[in-house]
Amino acid sequence: MATTKSSDASLDKRHMAAALALAERGLGAVWPNPAVGCVLVKDGRVIGRGWTQTGGRPHAESEALARAGDAAKGATAYVTLEPCAHHGETGPCAEALAKAGIARLVAAMADPDPRVSGRGFAHLKTAGIEVLIGPGGDQAARLNAGFLRRVESGRPLVTLKLATSLDGRIATASGESKWITGDLSRARGHLLRAQHDAILVGSGTALTDDPGLTCRLPGLAPRSPLRVVMDGRLRLPLGHQLVTGAHDVPTWLVTTSGSAKDYIAAGVEVITVAPDESGHPDALATLEALGARGITRLLIEGGAHVSAAFLGAGLVDRLACFRAANMIGGDGAPAVESFALDRLDAAPAFVRQALHELDGDVLESLDALI
Repeated sequence: MATTKSSDASLDKRHMAAALALAERGLGAVWPNPAVGCVLVKDGRVIGRGWTQTGGRPHAESEALARAGDAAKGATAYVTLEPCAHHGETGPCAEALAKAGIARLVAAMADPDPRVSGRGFAHLKTAGIEVLIGPGGDQAARLNAGFLRRVESGRPLVTLKLATSLDGRIATASGESKWITGDLSRARGHLLRAQHDAILVGSGTALTDDPGLTCRLPGLAPRSPLRVVMDGRLRLPLGHQLVTGAHDVPTWLVTTSGSAKDYIAAGVEVITVAPDESGHPDALATLEALGARGITRLLIEGGAHVSAAFLGAGLVDRLACFRAANMIGGDGAPAVESFALDRLDAAPAFVRQALHELDGDVLESLDALI
């Protein structure tokens, strides 16, 4: 790690925080690329800002350099991830920063992608540019946990969203479920959708609710995630929204076998994976198939069988638990089915990260205990 007497830790921290805030704007819209933010500072003044654009291009550094123009010469670049060093649809960002004449780079973390992995830093150092790595590293790693998960293990980061009563029920015995939680909780749930690449439900939820699974917050409809349905027996009716709207918001159908030509004709992409012991699409095989197609952040919204399958397999990385201040009782529908747990020490464990009050409801955000 390079340092310099001219480094000002407090300024570095402040400008990196701004770059991280910019990077967050890309979550859910830039896959398979990471969400990156960049701030260019010269003589104490911000001269350029940028973040990864929808679809992953242009990159944050290119956006910031375009805004700064010739003023970038001699500037410090604050970037939330190591600048890329490989040639893709555009030239390497490390090369662009060096060509622009920046004097210093402050990066939150290295990029583990084998195509980059230290090469970006090496290119800049060879060009005589001072490189500091580390400020904001923990925050950057959390923000891009989906990208990192896919690079390291070939699958997306999985967030399981649950919206329940105090006693963990998602519907009454009669099946009534609208609405257990309030307006603010549902709005926050739609924001979660906008921040994920894809949203997944099981065939039971798709059949019962005929959901659109889009983001219905004002101005964020274009940020609706790709829809994924786990449907081993191809039960999803062709007239349901997830099929009829596939040309507007893509739908992927994960199955184990069967004739899918009608779905394909309707614009649905069909993915065949190996079945689990019960004949349903295997949870890990499903994640690996999504990862192979570029998905980095997956939001699961049920139902109870799908939630149990991913929890039981140890594949849930984060929980977003919305709880209303009401009780439904033991005859209500549970949020999670049994996953044959015999011992408490084998139970999926999580660490609370945040707790928010939402107009009478509570949102509890938790990370899997590793």
